[in-house]
Amino acid sequence: MPELPEVETIRRQLVPIVVKKKITSIEVLERRSFIGDKFLALNKTIKDVGRRAKVLRLIFADDSALFIHFKMTGQMFWQKKGEFEPADFTRVILSLSDGSRLLFNDPRKFGWIKTVADVKKEPANGSIEPFTGEFTLKNFSEVLKKSRKPIKILLMDQEKIGGIGNIYANESLFAARIDPFRLSNSLDGNEIKKLHAAIIAILKKAIECHGSSGKDEWYRQLDGKPGCYQEHFLVYQRQGLKCSGGCHGEVIRKKQGGRSSFYCPVCQK
Repeated sequence: MPELPEVETIRRQLVPIVVKKKITSIEVLERRSFIGDKFLALNKTIKDVGRRAKVLRLIFADDSALFIHFKMTGQMFWQKKGEFEPADFTRVILSLSDGSRLLFNDPRKFGWIKTVADVKKEPANGSIEPFTGEFTLKNFSEVLKKSRKPIKILLMDQEKIGGIGNIYANESLFAARIDPFRLSNSLDGNEIKKLHAAIIAILKKAIECHGSSGKDEWYRQLDGKPGCYQEHFLVYQRQGLKCSGGCHGEVIRKKQGGRSSFYCPVCQK
C-alpha cells in the first residue's frame, strides 16, 4: 500500500504537471473507483496538489477537490499528448487541458477517486502527521502514553498517526531498536524520543528515494519507474537475513494485526 513517502512523491511530481491546468474530461471505466459527481471537477483550474496522510488532493480554484486514495494497489501514471495507452487495470482516466492524461490504475479495485465540494469543510480525523506542526515530541508522547495497543499497531492507526503503514512502521521501530509487540504505553521517555526521531529520518530518506517498490512491485512513480527505498530496507522483507544492526541476530517475520512484522529479536527490546 502506498504510504506517506509514496503519496508525497506522486504529489511532488504532479505539481509541475497539473497546476494551472484543467480537467477537461473524466472517463470512469470502473464505477466503484469513482465516487461523487464528476462534473464537480470538470473545467476548473487546479491551484494546488495537496496530501493528507495517504490521501492525495487535487485542489481547484474554488476549493472543490478530487481526493485520491491508492489503498493496496492503486497507481497513477501521466501520459503526454499522443502517448495514450490505458492498461488492463486502468479504472479512471483524467484528461487535462494540455492534451495529456492521468491514468488511475488499480488491479485490486480498492482505491478510489472522490469529488469534494469544499476541501476547507472536510472534517479532520484528529490524527497527528509527520512533517507538520502536529507531530511534536509532546503530542507523539501523549498518543503513545494513552494507548495499550502494541506500538506497531498504533503507528499504523490512521486515526492516531497519519501516513505510516506497514513498511515504515517496521523500519522505524528497528531504527529505534524497539520491539513491535511492546505496548505503546510501556515506552519510556528516551525510547519515545528515539522513535519520534527515527520516524522522521526514515520517512525523509524514503521520500528522497521516491518511495518503496517492494517485492509485489505495485507502487510506481508518475512516469512508471519504481521507487528505490527497498534497496535500503533495514528489516522489511528481510526475514532470514542477518540483522543489519551488527548484533549477529537474524530478522524474523511474525503476523501481527493481520500484517507481517519484521524485526530482530536480539536488538529490538
